[in-house]
Amino acid sequence: MEFQYIADLVGKGVDGVGVVVIVVGVLVATVVAVVRLARREERIYQAYRRRLGRSILLGLEFLVAGDIIRTVAVAPTFTSVGTLAVIVAVRTLLSFSLELEITGRWPWTKSSGAASTGAPKDG
Repeated sequence: MEFQYIADLVGKGVDGVGVVVIVVGVLVATVVAVVRLARREERIYQAYRRRLGRSILLGLEFLVAGDIIRTVAVAPTFTSVGTLAVIVAVRTLLSFSLELEITGRWPWTKSSGAASTGAPKDG
């Protein structure tokens, strides 16, 4: 087997893991929210959004890694690297905005705990 073929397969595999992480995260967050709703617990929506956001963030990391593997290892042309740069920039902006939504702070600021953000703990 050729290196480019293997690198392409690995990249697609990493992409697949990213998709699975997002789908499983959505399913788990939904099941947990439904159970909490049945128990008539409070703050279900906030915890649901946090769980969804975390799974999307983790899935995005895998998707970016898959793009990097395929672009750099398989076809390192100026066009493909430029396309990769745009994809990574968009996904990075998505990651930053999701992090802000989940934690209430930018990723590069110090964490002062859930008490200062008013965010309830997952339970």
